[in-house]
Amino acid sequence: MESVAQFVDPTWVMFAKLILAVLLGGVIGTERALMAHQSAGTRTFGLVALGACLFVVTGSYVDTAFLGIVNFDPMRVAAAIIMGVGFIGGGLIVFRGDALHGVTTAAGLWIAAAIGIAVGFGMYSVAVFSTFLAIGIFTGMWYLENRFKHWFTERTAEEHVGENKNL
Repeated sequence: MESVAQFVDPTWVMFAKLILAVLLGGVIGTERALMAHQSAGTRTFGLVALGACLFVVTGSYVDTAFLGIVNFDPMRVAAAIIMGVGFIGGGLIVFRGDALHGVTTAAGLWIAAAIGIAVGFGMYSVAVFSTFLAIGIFTGMWYLENRFKHWFTERTAEEHVGENKNL
């Protein structure tokens, strides 16, 4: 039985994977740039996803091209990507006084790399679903956090007003 894959040039499949990785990473980066006003935005997240996908696609190609000649494990490429992005993410995390900044952006870059890895291995639906989950966490949890902050701020202010009246 013949399938569509037999008639499609593998290079075009690789191009499509890279484009999908950039788009999904860019979606997450756009949220970081527009909603959270972070400096690491669309381009940064798109590049991380693209790089992760490119490493996986290249590793998979090398694995099939040299099958039987070289012992190669594509999951080692994924492990190296995770460590490399962790190093980049560590550089984004900054202490300012008592506050810690950049942790969410670093986690977002880590997710963008994971999405690129998933696209590179051909797990398209998992990559798209993960992108929606990441956007949901970035925007939905941001909304919940702000609601809780306002609620606690209002309660604390009311308690301080009540304490001042008692004095």
